Amino acid sequence: MFEVHNKNPFTSEDDCLFIGVQNVPEKFNGQLAQLDSMFNGQLTELVKQGDISAKCKQLSIIHTLGNMSVKRLVFIGLGNPKYLKEEQLKKAFGRAFKHAQKQKWKSIGIVLDSFITETLPFDDVTYIISEAFPLATYHFAGYKQQANIPDVNIEKIDIFSEYDQQEINAACTTGYAYGKATNSARTLVNTPANLLTASDLADYAKQLADTYQFELEILEKEDMERLGMGAMLAVNKGSVEPPKMIVLKYKGKEQWTDVIGLVGKGVTFDTGGYSLKTKAGIVGMKTDMGGAAAVLGAMEIIGELKPEKNVVAVIPSTDNMISGNAFKPDDVITSFSGKTIEVLNTDAEGRLILADAVTYAQHHGANYLIDVATLTGGVITALGLDKTGAMTNDEAFFEQVLEASLESGEFIWRLPITESDRERVRNSSIADLNNSPGREGHAIMGGAFIGEFAEHTPWVHLDIAGTATVNKDHDLGPAGATGVMVRTLATLVERF
Repeated sequence: MFEVHNKNPFTSEDDCLFIGVQNVPEKFNGQLAQLDSMFNGQLTELVKQGDISAKCKQLSIIHTLGNMSVKRLVFIGLGNPKYLKEEQLKKAFGRAFKHAQKQKWKSIGIVLDSFITETLPFDDVTYIISEAFPLATYHFAGYKQQANIPDVNIEKIDIFSEYDQQEINAACTTGYAYGKATNSARTLVNTPANLLTASDLADYAKQLADTYQFELEILEKEDMERLGMGAMLAVNKGSVEPPKMIVLKYKGKEQWTDVIGLVGKGVTFDTGGYSLKTKAGIVGMKTDMGGAAAVLGAMEIIGELKPEKNVVAVIPSTDNMISGNAFKPDDVITSFSGKTIEVLNTDAEGRLILADAVTYAQHHGANYLIDVATLTGGVITALGLDKTGAMTNDEAFFEQVLEASLESGEFIWRLPITESDRERVRNSSIADLNNSPGREGHAIMGGAFIGEFAEHTPWVHLDIAGTATVNKDHDLGPAGATGVMVRTLATLVERF
């Protein structure tokens, strides 16, 4: 897919050539001066006339008309290079890749050195390119008789640079792995619930284990009954689909120490149970396994890049249905930890299955825990659709998660958990905990409940209810699943 060349980029024979235009007084100096001279200074004139723009993310397309072997030049505006951020450059490349795909161009050349700034060195720019390409060109085929996918795909990207080819290749490998795994998570979330049951999710995990030699454990319903995973089993009671507790282990060090536990909510469809969702609110609940998809995507990256870290991934998977056997408000259940729970809301089921999963991750030696879940509508009310809510019991661990999210461009915002929040979760006259103390601070209540099972293990909770999907196309992908937190989790593991 990516080929790196240490030669003159203006000899490229690709369908197009991507060139960065920085908003500086001399836009065609250095390497680009040669390009301008090939057009007898006309490119500079086009800048003056506004036909080539340096405005950030602006695309300006110029046909070479036989002056070069490449057919067309795609100038990508970068704005003032002093203020250009990684996420802006990523979106700029995303826009350019989407345009190239739409135009059915099969090969792209990139003048890498024209995108380098004082704050964005060549390896960072290479990583951005190789991550943006799969993200921006992703399509979910769907199930129409005529598949809704491009009939021509970009087949080759030539990167031209004077910098170290080995380092550029390494950055390409890493960036592409991150983008591709995010797309894997997107596809899982986009898949309808009748085609992605808990058993299907377990089969997918097995494929990952086979590909990357992960240790795999899948607990069946009988295993959960034997172990006493009452919270997980309660949510599954109304379903004809058997539940699965999926465990993947990656051992990157000799000793099984400093183990990072990744826990992802895998509710393949959520009706709300007897606390039934509205007819509008129930649509889209196939995406309620976005946390599980994020964890599986992160494990794909870990398998590809093989960091020297220890990771255990735990995914509790079931749907939440209604039947004569379904669990009910006022039920009292006993979790795997032994703590009893009064059920006040059967639509607060995600925290129940995560409770048993968090305990099981500790059972497998997790020294640090991070859970990811499309947990509450409350986080959308609090933070909107573009921010992931975070909660923690450990400042130092949270700082590492925050740094990983900033590096990945996946914004998170911390919400507090106070002692009064914990007291509300513990407020039951007949059980140790209740699963839904009320509407006030609902997102915090969900996090506080899970925190009761993390106990003293350093833990971060990520509520992706708002960020797991988007409702319109954007520079780095189409409407639908985003694959959010795949890159943050993998970055956390790599940098830990």
